[in-house]
Amino acid sequence: MKIKITIPTERIHNPIISESIVETGILINIMVANIDSTYGELIADVNDLKFDKIKNALESRGAIVSILDRPIHRDEEECIDCGACISVCPMNVYSFDDSWNVLVDEKKCIQCGVCIKMCPHGALKLGE
Repeated sequence: MKIKITIPTERIHNPIISESIVETGILINIMVANIDSTYGELIADVNDLKFDKIKNALESRGAIVSILDRPIHRDEEECIDCGACISVCPMNVYSFDDSWNVLVDEKKCIQCGVCIKMCPHGALKLGE
């Protein structure tokens, strides 16, 4: 299961992730991380059966944890197949087919939102 872990400013200097992993023994696969001295946001994969335990450990240390279960949505009428999304997606969700139309593999999406910001036509949104 894909999850988003947000670390607020007042907790950014604490080893929240590592302490939670050590405490629970649950490994998480960090797929994308944006962390600086003021804020942190991570997208990670965790075993579905172990989610509640790692969530409780992270939240007890001040992190905010949410499940990412809605893939990206592309408005086919608005998309002009320019490929801007292809160039920025860290998970290779987007590709061109033989006719240069953009293809979407929603299963790979980690909902980082980079493609949404780059789309010049606003054709991409988080799933609803």
